[in-house]
Amino acid sequence: MSLNWSKKEKPVSKLWSTADRGGPAQSLLAVRGLVKHFPVRDPVWVRPRRAVHAVDGISFEVAKGETLGIVGESGCGKSTTARLIARLLTPDQGSLVFDGEGVAEFGGLSLPDYRRSLQMVFQDSFASLNPRMTVEDTISFGPRVHSMSPAQALARAHALLDRVGLQASQFASRYPHELSGGQRQRINIARALALQPRLLILDEAVAALDKSVQAQVLNLLQELKAEQGLTYLFISHDLHVVQYLCDRVMVMYLGQVVEIGPVGQIYSAARHPYTQALLSAVPSMDPARRTALPPLAGDPPSPINPPAGCRFRDRCPYAEAVCASSSPVLDPLKAPDGLADASHQVACHMATAGSGHSAAAQLPTATPALAGISELEAA
Repeated sequence: MSLNWSKKEKPVSKLWSTADRGGPAQSLLAVRGLVKHFPVRDPVWVRPRRAVHAVDGISFEVAKGETLGIVGESGCGKSTTARLIARLLTPDQGSLVFDGEGVAEFGGLSLPDYRRSLQMVFQDSFASLNPRMTVEDTISFGPRVHSMSPAQALARAHALLDRVGLQASQFASRYPHELSGGQRQRINIARALALQPRLLILDEAVAALDKSVQAQVLNLLQELKAEQGLTYLFISHDLHVVQYLCDRVMVMYLGQVVEIGPVGQIYSAARHPYTQALLSAVPSMDPARRTALPPLAGDPPSPINPPAGCRFRDRCPYAEAVCASSSPVLDPLKAPDGLADASHQVACHMATAGSGHSAAAQLPTATPALAGISELEAA
């Protein structure tokens, strides 16, 4: 298929810039108080109106050049958070700051400029591609929309195809149905890179791939990050992949952040009971360490009517009265020397001295199941 582009071309000098504006110390992305509730279509006589609390007041930052992993059970708000950051959804409350500039704010960064700096790769590689467009048209479409000439856009598409491991001479004229799952995902990565973004959101980007193909794509992502100075926001259910790829990990539960910190600290000294339960569910390579009991009991509460206080208290074996009366705040942990460790934050009464919980600041810092991850690293 050949796209019917207009012959009028804009000069190359008007193409966008991807220069660093805030300096190396400035975080690339700052999310502040992001909220998204989806109204429930109840009958007109139902009062009050109900809503699904998909994302409920989350705040975090992503440093330049790092990979932040987001983990949690299905329905915890990971993908909604990604779509809010990409502005595929409009937040009810909260703001985004990209490299020191407010997104879609007066005097800040416009949405077109922001969207050129951020791209997204989705889980379903087939559904995210237009079946009527060839590979070269798919990759060159974005640059053409953003004022790049047809010749430049096609040249960039062919160069990106070669860079992601697909020969342009063989794959440029193919359609999505003529490609394998791994090849389609490489096309999606090439399309995302066509606009020279600074932030790449990967929403379960390798979940549907075979392990061998998954390893190839992960290595490709690592190489592209080093070559182009990219920053990744990586969403996954696979905790082994998160540990391999990410610098920091953010754990979400029922629309809120319960723990965030460096990957080494989270995997070796998780402080929130929910994080510990997730890590306990990781299969061990040691046959002597079999999981006899499920790490968690019951299902998550309904996001339409989340429980008061700590949202994890109904499933937490350490829950006390204070967990129902007060919502924990995401606070930095105290280091052994008594100073706050801003890099590791947890929202749990047990990790906050003076919270009223009997086990405050005495939560065990490791779980037996973590040995399975160490064994995998050694292997």
